[in-house]
Amino acid sequence: MENLKSESTVGIILRLLVLSLVVGVVLSALGITPANLFQSLNVLAKRLYDLGFGAIDWILQYILVGAMVVVPIWLIARLVRAVQQPKT
Repeated sequence: MENLKSESTVGIILRLLVLSLVVGVVLSALGITPANLFQSLNVLAKRLYDLGFGAIDWILQYILVGAMVVVPIWLIARLVRAVQQPKT
């Protein structure tokens, strides 16, 4: 049983190595290198960030500017209301 498991593991590793070699040759023929692939993934991640989080950043800037006015007015109004309410 132990021998069967080790042969299966070795077989799986060999199949993965052969498949990796075949895929590597095909990708290399297409001009895709590991450095090129990682650079392309980096550009893709940056574009996705700019697309999604750029909009969120834009919205957050307006929220912060508005909060600089709204929050102090709200706080003052709450304090004035608290002072004006009769204590029971």
